[in-house]
Amino acid sequence: MLETANLTMVNWARAQFALTAMYHWLFVPLTLGLSFLVAFFETWYVKTGNEDWKRLTKFWMTLFGINFAIGVATGIILEFEFGTNWSNYSWMVGDIFGAPLAIEGIFAFFLEASFFAVMFFGWDRVSAKMHLFSTWMVAIGSNLSAVWILVANGWMQHPVGMHFNPDMARFEMQSFAEIVFSPVAVSKFTHTTSSAFLLASLFVIAVSAWFLLKGRHLEMAKKSILAASVFGLLSSGLVAFTGDEAAFTNAHDQPMKLAAFEGLYKGQKNAGLVAMGVINPDKKPGDSAAPFLFEVRLPGLLSLLANRQTGSFVPGIDDLVYGNAPENIVGVTQKMERGRQAIHQLQMYQQAKKAGDASAAATALAAFTPEQDFLGYGYLLTPEEAVPPVGLTFYSFHVMVILGTILPLVCLLFLIFTYNDTIREKKWLLWAGIFSLFLAHVAHQAGWIVAEVGRQPWAIQGLLPVTVARSNLTTGTVQTTFFLFLALFTTLLLAEIRIMLGQIKRGPEEA
Repeated sequence: MLETANLTMVNWARAQFALTAMYHWLFVPLTLGLSFLVAFFETWYVKTGNEDWKRLTKFWMTLFGINFAIGVATGIILEFEFGTNWSNYSWMVGDIFGAPLAIEGIFAFFLEASFFAVMFFGWDRVSAKMHLFSTWMVAIGSNLSAVWILVANGWMQHPVGMHFNPDMARFEMQSFAEIVFSPVAVSKFTHTTSSAFLLASLFVIAVSAWFLLKGRHLEMAKKSILAASVFGLLSSGLVAFTGDEAAFTNAHDQPMKLAAFEGLYKGQKNAGLVAMGVINPDKKPGDSAAPFLFEVRLPGLLSLLANRQTGSFVPGIDDLVYGNAPENIVGVTQKMERGRQAIHQLQMYQQAKKAGDASAAATALAAFTPEQDFLGYGYLLTPEEAVPPVGLTFYSFHVMVILGTILPLVCLLFLIFTYNDTIREKKWLLWAGIFSLFLAHVAHQAGWIVAEVGRQPWAIQGLLPVTVARSNLTTGTVQTTFFLFLALFTTLLLAEIRIMLGQIKRGPEEA
């Protein structure tokens, strides 16, 4: 049994990592999307030679730079936490997980850094085309950083391209290409970056709407809105497409996550998609209680979403936990038995190797090999432990989807009324544009809750529970650093808001 003190430490370590990731994710989407908008604005300046576009580019570039600096600070701390709080994780999968992080640092970060100074300080020192090239390289480098981080995260969600080394008790890489081009990694990158583009578009719209309300920099604001609203609408189409692909990959690679964010306990054919509902907080896996206090379902759509076929079977939480023989679903209960056998045979193998008994080692290894894919399940204490927090996952998913449907409409309305030059008359829309930035951040945070809470209790899906991935630290140590980071990140966030607001109030330089 896992000691209570150790479980408390694990929960605090989870909370600290979630805190760091959520603060970090306040800055990253804006960096990813705003970098491309700045590059577009400068491209238009170089193409037309219109100095208004240059002033507009410099203004948005300054806001990008402020956000970029704060985002780097939180990102560095996030990576260090893998070594401090999750050292067993780093040992067991460092050979695989470390590769994309190293590439992100060596390749993408240096690509950004090499051109960052030219972009900010090279306006009168290099040619216009060289400066434009540097701006595009910063945009590409920023998003290449996201590629490798999301490849690493995608592998945690769906581990492929590796094998287990029983001598070292580590997972080791076999195919880098398989890891990079995993469908989960691809869908995670495309969905994350396209949603970041939408958020950045809404940031530009929100700031520009404030200028229109104040009657300042009117032409700059209208030009910015036109560009951002088009970029936002294009991005929102990609968000919808990639979101559908992400749900499809979840259905096949992380079916428990899909069941959790739909509140589906009993598997169904022609399963309906929950449009809205209230989860029954007393519902437990395997009991007879109703999963919802209230729900509105769209018939057949979940089967279509999960399997691209109406009438198909979608497994529920109970099927995945306890098994479903008619549908050929092996439950967690059976997987735990095989996982414990894998742990036992691994221990027997290592003891035989240490004793120099080659025959016993070979026998244990032969028994371990067919069970090794269930190794992580051997550390679970109960089958129900494999179920993520259903309520949090369900509500986060539906908040994300609802806001992801509303926010493109904001872009569309801004595009229509700005194109017709009636946007200043629509005070309600200008205020809605400002508020939409807050909603976009809520949607992003909800998306990450779905992705990370929805795969609990796993650090590596099916292979390594978070209770095993932890470091050997005391609860007090993690609690202390949690509150230190909370104070630090809050200070950084308030500093960015203050600096951003000051720069926005100052506005772009006048002609």
